[in-house]
Amino acid sequence: MTLTVHLSCFLVLLVAGLAQDIKGSLRGQDPGPRPLKLKEVFTLFQIQYNRSYSNPAEYAHRLDIFARNLAQAQRLQEEDLGTAEFGVTPFSDLTEEEFGQLYGHPRAAGRALNVDGKVGSGEWAQSVPRSCDWRKAAGVISPIKDQKSCKCCWAIAAAGNIESLWNIKHRQSVEVSFQELLDCDRCGDGCSGGFVWDAYMTVLNYSGLASEKDYPYQENSRTHKCQAKKYQKVAWIEDFIMLPRGELGMAQYLATEGPITVTINMKLLQNYQRGVIEATPITCDPQQVDHSVLLVGFGKSKSKEEKWAVSSQSHTRRSIPYWILKNSWGVNWGEEGYFRLHRGSNACGITKYPYTAQVTKPVKKQQQRVTCPP
Repeated sequence: MTLTVHLSCFLVLLVAGLAQDIKGSLRGQDPGPRPLKLKEVFTLFQIQYNRSYSNPAEYAHRLDIFARNLAQAQRLQEEDLGTAEFGVTPFSDLTEEEFGQLYGHPRAAGRALNVDGKVGSGEWAQSVPRSCDWRKAAGVISPIKDQKSCKCCWAIAAAGNIESLWNIKHRQSVEVSFQELLDCDRCGDGCSGGFVWDAYMTVLNYSGLASEKDYPYQENSRTHKCQAKKYQKVAWIEDFIMLPRGELGMAQYLATEGPITVTINMKLLQNYQRGVIEATPITCDPQQVDHSVLLVGFGKSKSKEEKWAVSSQSHTRRSIPYWILKNSWGVNWGEEGYFRLHRGSNACGITKYPYTAQVTKPVKKQQQRVTCPP
């Protein structure tokens, strides 16, 4: 842990001085030999994220991609209106195309309209609290997962939604198996990608999910041998719904019922480090969604620059409303595995496919309602 922290801090210091020079050189002709500083930063990146390359040609290729990603991070840093910071991440040696192929899933292209799940009516509507963070409620949110080379964000997001709702309504902490969703997926896509509604249909078809402990994740498993009948179910659902496509309704449901799944455009996440991403339709097309995550909370933060002040006389910085989202790329990415998006502008298409399972409450004596911690 100490080595990782040291390398992260050193990378931040060096990258800040390098990015502008790299961006300038990439716009012109061949700048000649790479500066030693860049190779030092790249070496630190390799150490921190355990990267090695098979030959000098591959090393040179990845170094060039790394330099271009630093320049892109600098551009994003300048264009973003929120508090987001962009720079070196575990994906800094990948092209944008490689990143999409490895970690995204096929674009939905209207497929969600053909599923049998019901659309939520919004009957839960009530005033929205100032903030909500289900991570603060004991036992509700399970630890961050790492999908690695398997394109299973859809399964992890759906599993996270089911287990969090089960924990809220049954007061029983469970972690469910997303490997079962991969092996038993009704469409047979598994690690090739999928959609959260397919995950819910699989859960309904097999009357629940086994525990993560009994049926653990196997990154390289592509056999799709479904073992759903082999293990006892620890959680199940009654149905699933698509919520109305509005951020107010999403916030109301999140605060009163629990976390929900959303599918977003992940383009800006490759270089994301921390803070609130305030994207525009140009920098992050809301129609091109390709990554499913779990929405776990919302709040407000202050802007990073006083130049965005509402009143230049008072010098007060504006508040930035944001969503808190749980990702599936491990704890060494983003804000310990989480990230934040601007709330109120349909950032990166967050309102396109808001889905959630429906878990019934146990038929017992009335218990005090669990509310979302501020």
